Amino acid sequence: MTGDSSSLRVGSVLWRFGPMIYGPTVLFSLGEGAVIPLIPVIASKLGAGVAVAALVSSALVVGQLCGNLPAGWAVARIGERITMAIGGTAAILAGVGLIAAPNLVTLTIAVFVLGFCAAVFGLARHSFMTTRIPLAFRARALSLLGGSFRLGVFVGPFIAAGLLGVFGDEHSAIWFALVCLVGVVLLVLLGPDPEKDAAAALARTASETVPDEDTGEVITGPVRTASPPTGVFRTMWRNRSVLARLGAAAAVLSSVRSARQVALPLWGVSIGLDAQTIALVVGISGALDFALFYASGQVMDRFGRLWAALPAMLLMGAGFLALSFTHGSSQAAMWFALFAAVLGVGNGLSSGILMTLGADLAPQRDPAAFLGSWRTLTDGGAAAAPLLISALTAVFSLSVATGAIGVIGLLGALGFLRWIPRYVPHS
Repeated sequence: MTGDSSSLRVGSVLWRFGPMIYGPTVLFSLGEGAVIPLIPVIASKLGAGVAVAALVSSALVVGQLCGNLPAGWAVARIGERITMAIGGTAAILAGVGLIAAPNLVTLTIAVFVLGFCAAVFGLARHSFMTTRIPLAFRARALSLLGGSFRLGVFVGPFIAAGLLGVFGDEHSAIWFALVCLVGVVLLVLLGPDPEKDAAAALARTASETVPDEDTGEVITGPVRTASPPTGVFRTMWRNRSVLARLGAAAAVLSSVRSARQVALPLWGVSIGLDAQTIALVVGISGALDFALFYASGQVMDRFGRLWAALPAMLLMGAGFLALSFTHGSSQAAMWFALFAAVLGVGNGLSSGILMTLGADLAPQRDPAAFLGSWRTLTDGGAAAAPLLISALTAVFSLSVATGAIGVIGLLGALGFLRWIPRYVPHS
């Protein structure tokens, strides 16, 4: 089997997942990306101050944290397709709530439900890919899934800005999100049956491939155990060792990623840059991040998970730590742009790594409960980072907060170096 023919077969299978997974993911993230920047604006128009508007926005992350475990329970019992459809439908109702909210309480509930639905939809597609993608190109498939999400989040705010320029009303962006969400539900329910098409695509690939080495079992269809699915909390207890070790390192990676989104704009403001320059620097960092998403999957499939996770954590940890020493420099703006690019490259190299590790570690016959626990850990890390930055900045300074994130990132790199070879050895 030549490398070219192998790549063609991989591409063929991934292409068949477009209508089932990648298309709905892009649509969902486009809608979410268009709405998220406008939540504080809507809150302020309902009478919220800066602190209250931030609290309303944080309901999105709280919803994601609360949604993972129930999503794991739902997927294990009613399947991925129905769960994704339910998540998309509930997100539509949340979007209607954003438009019609008469007060801050209703708005906060709608934002919470949107975050909850994002967790439900995300876990369902993660579980689907875990049970149906061959190990030989699992990382590429999940990196492409991560890239699909990043594309939507990257493009969504620009679409929202264009709609605001044309209509002058933030509700226009929410209507756009509703159209995207309706498209998600229609694709999931009326598109090609993911159970049948995944089985056919993977069976065809398996029959065409002559294995030169052990690449893992190809799972060719919906896998369900004869016995009832294991409960979420029982699964957490059975897997407490790996969750407390490798799961903790994954939570650190998630927190460093989240810190990048918060710390870079704050750093630009603190050194006196104007909003346009900050947006340009952050945008370039995001573009570098997006450009590398598939390369991350290639590295993980060819050389092992550690070779993506470790460089990513070292780059981001060292980048934050080095940035913390440049605040008073006469070339602070130059260093800001340089390390923002470094952080973008590091984040791009980690694309798909959390989903891939979760898929590697999850029980193949009943992954949903484990993935719910895994994603709760990583979402918890993401939620903790802004709180840590805020607290350290208030007590000490932004430089101290940035340096602390760098140190935490380097500790996370040590965690990956210690635990990935033990729990996910490359073979």
